[in-house]
Amino acid sequence: MSNKLRIVMANDHGATELTRELKDYLESKGHEVVWLGTQTNDSVDYPDQAEKACREFLKGSYDFGILCCGTGIGISISANKIHGIRCALPQNCYAAQMAKEHNNANFLAFGGRIDYPESPTSMVQTFIDTAVSPEPRHRNREAKMMALEKA
Repeated sequence: MSNKLRIVMANDHGATELTRELKDYLESKGHEVVWLGTQTNDSVDYPDQAEKACREFLKGSYDFGILCCGTGIGISISANKIHGIRCALPQNCYAAQMAKEHNNANFLAFGGRIDYPESPTSMVQTFIDTAVSPEPRHRNREAKMMALEKA
């Protein structure tokens, strides 16, 4: 995909370097990144950062978002509490592909303290390059996932 994308990002102090690396990578590919911070190692709470980015995303005009904390776990759980967000925590490129193709994820989460078998930049690129599957079974499952928010 060569279209310019608009991506919102936020992180806590446990992933400042990784978030900067992802931001720089995306910008080098011509994408627009809105980084809501933090850009320092001063302690901030990942639920607050997740909410900030997700609320910004839900205003519209973004293609997807990226969230980062020490492990990616807390910030992804926090994001998934917000109505309309489907945040995946991929561990490799295959998982990033499936997050988009089957689940139509609109956020990815990563951990700044995790040693990944494949680089987070590769996972993000795989996510960007993957199309959402039009197969009804996947869209039906997506609808069921989103209906859980109302249950």
